[in-house]
Amino acid sequence: MTQNGFYSDFDTNTPGGERKADYRTPFEMDRDRLIHTSAFRRLQAKTQVFFAGEYDFYRSRLTHSIEVAQIGRSITAFLNQTSPHLSAHFYLDAALVEAICLAHDLGHPPFGHAGERTLHTLMINQGGFEGNAQTLRLLTDTIYQDETGRKGLQPTRAFTDGVMKYKATFSEWPQPPENHFLYDSQLPVREWVFAGDTAKRSPADWNELKSIECQIMDWADDTAYSVNDIIDGAHAGFITHHRVEKWAGSRSLTPREHDWIQDLLRLIGSEDIHRQFSRKIGRFLQATRLDPVTHAHAPDSNRYRFMLHIDEEAQAESRLYKKLAVALVFRTPQLQQFEFKGDRVLRELFNAFSEQAVNGKYGILPVSLREGLDRAGSETDRSRLICDYLAGMTDRFAIRTYRRLFDPDYGSLSDLI
Repeated sequence: MTQNGFYSDFDTNTPGGERKADYRTPFEMDRDRLIHTSAFRRLQAKTQVFFAGEYDFYRSRLTHSIEVAQIGRSITAFLNQTSPHLSAHFYLDAALVEAICLAHDLGHPPFGHAGERTLHTLMINQGGFEGNAQTLRLLTDTIYQDETGRKGLQPTRAFTDGVMKYKATFSEWPQPPENHFLYDSQLPVREWVFAGDTAKRSPADWNELKSIECQIMDWADDTAYSVNDIIDGAHAGFITHHRVEKWAGSRSLTPREHDWIQDLLRLIGSEDIHRQFSRKIGRFLQATRLDPVTHAHAPDSNRYRFMLHIDEEAQAESRLYKKLAVALVFRTPQLQQFEFKGDRVLRELFNAFSEQAVNGKYGILPVSLREGLDRAGSETDRSRLICDYLAGMTDRFAIRTYRRLFDPDYGSLSDLI
């Protein structure tokens, strides 16, 4: 195995100290541990765009995460082969990027981004809810806990940093933010990642602080959903000739944007749309290069010595597809009705569980949640545990639980299985 000088012991260190060595690299261990968690498996039944499980063809959070990981690995391979700043002994680790990409949506709740907004509203006075912060909480705190005090996956510093897309804490913002924050309780994790760095930064500056692997994940994610949301939306009948023409006619498009819309119109209704649009993924990943940067954190890690440069044309095309998907898919009555239902389910479950926790009557709560609530020292801690439990639900499990509690006709023994 070629020795890779890009990473040091600083990058591979874990909160529990050195891991027992085996045939894998530390980053391969990160990836493997993640894949075998129940939290990762549950992504197969969480909504990406369309209700998870409603149709076999459409993407779930799991299939999306796998696609992001493939794109992330391909970007890494492309940069390792083409960048003059990298070499056979100094290169980006594909297993690390893959692990970060596989984990990037791990903390997202049922019902897609609508579920995230609902839980944030419910938790606004208790430190908020944020999907990326929840991912970090799972990896560093809640996935595993044992009698020795070890908890989480004991991820490496580089892996932890890579999934920490946003680094400003909830209380560091002047006003409660809508998203893009860490929980206040995660400040020690940030301090560990940055080895006690005490530099004063604004919340916006903290959130701009991304390792090169995190930047690759971010562009892989943008690439995957900007292209695939169009494919799924077209197959589902939301993106049609008439609707695209009407949307484009209401906007001032650049000549290049007009060309991209014409290409899309040509492919709508064609069996070739999947192949032709998937080819754009190759163009997007090859629209990248590494630019060296001077950064205050760079002396500790090579992960902060480079910025991922993305060609403006690729970014513009990606932005166009995202805007189109928002207008023609996410804002449709069908999707809005689904979000309305998800919001109601999560609100009523949260309120019912919270009422039980306050009154100390845990009868309707699962045993695992009761035990945590017994140990919780404050209302904030109890609310966070309830939020953890709801965020971990799949779409269908949340609906079944809701029906079990609130639907009078849902009560036979077979319904409870």
